[in-house]
Amino acid sequence: TEQPPAQPSLGTAPAPAPSAQPRPGQATDGAGRSYAIGAPDRNAAEGPEPLDGPGGAVEVADSPRPQPMDDELPPEPLDNPRRLLVWPAPDALTQQALSDRGYRPVIVHSREEVDAQIAAFPAALFVDPLTGPITRTALQSLRQAAVAAEVPVLVTAGLGQATREAAYGADPAVLLKALAPRDSEQHPPRVLLVEEHAEIALALTATLERRGMQVARAANDNDAVALAGQFRPNLVVMDLMQVHRRRAGILDWLRANGQLNRTPLVIYTAAVDQADLPRLASGETVLFLAERSTSAEVQDRIVDLLARIGTN
Repeated sequence: TEQPPAQPSLGTAPAPAPSAQPRPGQATDGAGRSYAIGAPDRNAAEGPEPLDGPGGAVEVADSPRPQPMDDELPPEPLDNPRRLLVWPAPDALTQQALSDRGYRPVIVHSREEVDAQIAAFPAALFVDPLTGPITRTALQSLRQAAVAAEVPVLVTAGLGQATREAAYGADPAVLLKALAPRDSEQHPPRVLLVEEHAEIALALTATLERRGMQVARAANDNDAVALAGQFRPNLVVMDLMQVHRRRAGILDWLRANGQLNRTPLVIYTAAVDQADLPRLASGETVLFLAERSTSAEVQDRIVDLLARIGTN
C-alpha cells in the first residue's frame, strides 16, 4: 500500500527558538516552530545562492502531488464562497477563519494551477511559505502568475533574533528577493519597509541592500502612505501590528493607485525583545526567518487583511 507522504520541513533541520520574548503587544500563544536562518558572512562574495534543491536553505521535501483541476471555472454565484488561492494547505484554525469570512481555499502548487483558476476571479493568492517547503523558483513562479493575472498577493512570515553562531542558512532577504518584481533588469526592486523599531528596520535594510534591493523605511502606516507616492514600491514589507484595521493606510494607497494587484505584500510577526534590540543594531545578533505566530489575534488580523485585499 502507498505510504503517506513525509511531513514537510524547511531547510535541513529546525533550530531551537531563541529565548527572546515578543515585543509588547505581540501575541505568541500557539506560536509554531522556529527555523534559524541567519545572514550571510559579511565578507563572503556575492554569487549564486544555493536556495533550491537538496541542501538549499528553502527546499521541497517531497514533490507535490498533482491536484485535480476544477471544472467549474466561471465566477461563482454571490452566495457561494469566493475562491482564495493558497499555498500550502491552511491549518485547521486558518481554514475555519477563512470559511467564516466566506472564502473557499484552493491549493495551488504551480503557475499552471494558478492560471487554471484565473477565470473564476479568485480574491487573492495567500502564501505562508514557512509552514511548508517551497523553493525560491516556485515562489517566484506563483508570484509571477498572480501578478500577471492581476490577483493580489499576500505572504506571511515571522522574524526572530539569534546569535550568529546559532543562526544558519539564508537571511530574510531570500524570501523577499524571490517576491520582489522589477521594473527592468537595469532597475533594482524597490522595497517599502514599515517597521517602528529602528534597529529591526536597519537590520532588514542591510540584508536587503546586500542582495541588491533598494529600501525605503517608514516608521508607521501613515508615513508609508506619504512615502509610497515618491518611492513607488515594487514590494511592501511590514509588521502585521502596523497594518491599520479601520483607517486608511498603505493597502488603500496601493488600491487607489492601481498597484495592489502588482505589488506583493509581506506581513510578518516578530518575537524580538526590546532589551535585545541594541545587540541587533551592533551586529551581535541577527534576524532570522521563523514560522509566524498562530495566536488568535494574529489569525484574525491576517484573515481581516485578506478580506480587505480581496474586496473589488
